[in-house]
Amino acid sequence: MTAPLLSLDGIDTNYGPIRILQGLTLQVSAGELVCLLGGNASGKSTTLKTILGIVKPRNGTVRFDGEDVTNRSTSHRIKKGMAIVPENRRLFAPMTVLENLEMGAYLHNGGKKEDFERVYELFPLLYERRGQLAGTLSGGEQQMVAMGRALMAKPKLLLMDEPSMGLAPILVERSFEIIKQVHESGVAMLIVEQNANVSLSIADRGYVLSTGRLVLEGPAADLREDEDLRKAYLGR
Repeated sequence: MTAPLLSLDGIDTNYGPIRILQGLTLQVSAGELVCLLGGNASGKSTTLKTILGIVKPRNGTVRFDGEDVTNRSTSHRIKKGMAIVPENRRLFAPMTVLENLEMGAYLHNGGKKEDFERVYELFPLLYERRGQLAGTLSGGEQQMVAMGRALMAKPKLLLMDEPSMGLAPILVERSFEIIKQVHESGVAMLIVEQNANVSLSIADRGYVLSTGRLVLEGPAADLREDEDLRKAYLGR
């Protein structure tokens, strides 16, 4: 059996005396799209920070691409193949689209021609806007730049933190169409989201966090039909 690309096993995380994550165990396999759902203060952001090495767990193990990275630095994990599209995109607003993409490829000497071509193939609009300042783009366009910037790092695992945040409903739908397109290009993805309906519509599997504990997990299609999840997150 092939080992998962990413695995968290028995993760406990504290902020001072406050226990945030409690026995968290999850996996993402190569080429898989997994969503991590939960409301405010559920522990989603702490999970991402633990995966990236920004927060060190009190107990448990983080493994990535066959290596125990629990005590390794964030930079080591990024060099090994993690990339993130952060909450609210966090672009370099005074820089052009092209310069933002080049920043994503700083580990690869600014990127090769084929790296830019791949991003432009996924996001043709970015080629048209490559000379435009990133801060002048719409929310949906900025999301494309943030995803393109992350893809320039040629990640094995793409982490996305609340990709629907701050977007109008019609742009949320478009954003997740793009996420699905990126996933279909072969990139493994972990999406941290509150919007369960749209996340589960494109994911392979899902996990649901509540106050630092996993309360549900399984194939996305099954979770969409789960009565408790539907009442809590899907509004029906």
